[in-house]
Amino acid sequence: MKGQVRFIWLMSLIILVFVSACSGGAKSNTGETTPAPTESAEPEITATPEPTPELAFAAPLTGLKRDTEATARPIAVMVNNLKPARPQSGLTNADVVWEVLAEGGITRLVAIFQSTDAGTDPIGPIRSIRPYLIDIGESYGAILAHSGASNDGYDILQHQDKPYLDEISNAGPYFWRSKDRKAPHNLYSELDKLRAGAEKKGYRSDVTVPTYTFAEEGATAAGEAAASIQIKFLLKDYKVSYDYDPASGLYKRSINDEPHTDLNNNEQLSAANVVVLGANHKTLDDYGRLSVDLHAGGSALLFQKGKAVACEWVRSKDNMVRLMKDGAELPFVPGQTFFHVVPNTPTFAEHVIYG
Repeated sequence: MKGQVRFIWLMSLIILVFVSACSGGAKSNTGETTPAPTESAEPEITATPEPTPELAFAAPLTGLKRDTEATARPIAVMVNNLKPARPQSGLTNADVVWEVLAEGGITRLVAIFQSTDAGTDPIGPIRSIRPYLIDIGESYGAILAHSGASNDGYDILQHQDKPYLDEISNAGPYFWRSKDRKAPHNLYSELDKLRAGAEKKGYRSDVTVPTYTFAEEGATAAGEAAASIQIKFLLKDYKVSYDYDPASGLYKRSINDEPHTDLNNNEQLSAANVVVLGANHKTLDDYGRLSVDLHAGGSALLFQKGKAVACEWVRSKDNMVRLMKDGAELPFVPGQTFFHVVPNTPTFAEHVIYG
């Protein structure tokens, strides 16, 4: 009996020791969870922007880059430049603008449209055409848009098979009169209408568009300073001026010291290239109608990037007026170009002041 009691007591002691050992092990665990190792955050990946694709085509008359080739036939619009016609509409969309004397000492603008997509923007006011204005438009292979012509002008248009759209004689439906101005300073059209008129007349659209030479640096790096330009034609109370804006690299155009703007967008007209040509002018009749020689060549000034270079203008084999110096053609800066044709009398230099 004592043996059994001793055995039971011994077993109880063993169990007690075992339970104590287990209990002590449990107490050694504080119950705090060991944090799992923190995974390092992956670096944020910044997407590399796709490079802007380089535009593959340059417009032939402005040198400005495009994503499609500019192949449309040029349209030359005769634009009124009398004070009641200003501000005109659509000139900021022209590739090239010519300013040339008409009778009475006033000037007319010939706006050449080729690469613009502004098909429904108004253009005008539109006025009549003269033989030397036909010559300017024809040098670009352009369709001529106008309202009326001198007798000599009509003789050339009608007997030399020229592509023309005349509001008076053959294309009235492609023009309209604005009620905001008095005639004759209120005649307008738009490129879409003019192109539709040209198609209706069966004028060719697949012509080779002439191309100017362009360079980003231009041709006047070694030229004289020309931050301001003043151009005089014949009338003492009419002065064209340009002020160079270094921020844009453009010359801002004014007439009689007032900004010359586009009625469509209220923007001041500006040009990357300003050209002044000297040409022989001859008065033909008592009305002051002129003959202007745009083939003989002569003195010229090219203004770009705030500088001027003296050069010569020539009528090249492709019928274009080009600027030459030391036997090489001078490149234009890409952008719009304004040409001005002034008389050679009394001297070419007396019509241009710059500095």
